[in-house]
Amino acid sequence: MRARELGIELGLGRPGPLNAITDVAGVRVGHATLVEGEGPLRAGRGPIRTGVTVVVPHEGEISEEPLFAGCHRLNGNGELTGLEWIRESGLLTSPIALTNTHSVGVVRDALARREIEARGSEQLYWSLPVVGETWDGCLNDVNGQHVKAEDVTAALAAAADGPVPEGSVGGGTGMICHDFKGGSGTASRLADCGDETFTVGVLVQANHGERARFQVNGVPVGQLLGDDVVPVPVTPEERAAGGAGSIIVVVATDAPLLPVQLSRLAHRAVLGIALLGACGGTYSGDLMLAFSTGNRGLKSMAYGQSGPIRFPVEMLSLTYIDPLFEAAVEATQEAILNAMLQAGTMTGRDGVTAYALDGGVLVELLDRYGRRRFRP
Repeated sequence: MRARELGIELGLGRPGPLNAITDVAGVRVGHATLVEGEGPLRAGRGPIRTGVTVVVPHEGEISEEPLFAGCHRLNGNGELTGLEWIRESGLLTSPIALTNTHSVGVVRDALARREIEARGSEQLYWSLPVVGETWDGCLNDVNGQHVKAEDVTAALAAAADGPVPEGSVGGGTGMICHDFKGGSGTASRLADCGDETFTVGVLVQANHGERARFQVNGVPVGQLLGDDVVPVPVTPEERAAGGAGSIIVVVATDAPLLPVQLSRLAHRAVLGIALLGACGGTYSGDLMLAFSTGNRGLKSMAYGQSGPIRFPVEMLSLTYIDPLFEAAVEATQEAILNAMLQAGTMTGRDGVTAYALDGGVLVELLDRYGRRRFRP
């Protein structure tokens, strides 16, 4: 069950109708999940516990109608391709895909191929797809590179604007979070900015954090559920050998924000990660991307084409931006918790088992401290 279904409320804001990134009109999410085999690791053969997730920013062709975007890096031991062009231009020009560390290349190439097919191979243009990763090697045969181009195609075909599947799905299939089973999660908040209400939606691929630091609404859950109560999947030394863990955060909003404002919004997602106890360790890849659907109509021209030299855009006044910051913090925090609560216990390669965070047990602990709901 999700956090809200258990009566757990993080922060003071109210979620959108779906409490998902798809509450931002036009945004769609699709997953392709690969689970196969069990037993000892046989490189190239399995066991397989991985997949790919795609976020489609609007119903049009994003390469021809880009959106303003911004990004932030908490710690850089990770990958989110295409960020240099986003930093340079302030534009998102591709769908966003999330997968495992060693499958970034094939997913990126598949998105480039999708654009070629969408725009036609006769056009002269370049493609810089946005693909993020976290490392699922504790459970998955990550060196086997089992994600293929057809899996990206399947995730794109599955992309929908309704409820978003969470937990051990898509790119989050083999992930571990705070030494519990992690994965894909989402949440949203409505932000009242003056006389207008905007939506902020977040999707995370959560594969980060230590058990001892994990907390919910200030309750030291990770210490109360130590490895003597719920075993950790691998030792800290084994986890460090493959990287200390990572998180990718995608923030979407319909507020009319410019790229510099979106970079600031992406930055606030870090606070949501921190509220659950993560610190952004040196071998953790913690990358955030934010985009806005609030300035539609921008056009991307290929070489040799003519077009308008000016685009009218809107910018939200800084006087009213704080509710969006608060929404990003809360939605990120809840998306991570939803990823953990929705992910069941999973056994992967060599019998390594990542145990689920039990929702009923979590509620008992929060009620013991009177903290099922946030109290400032």
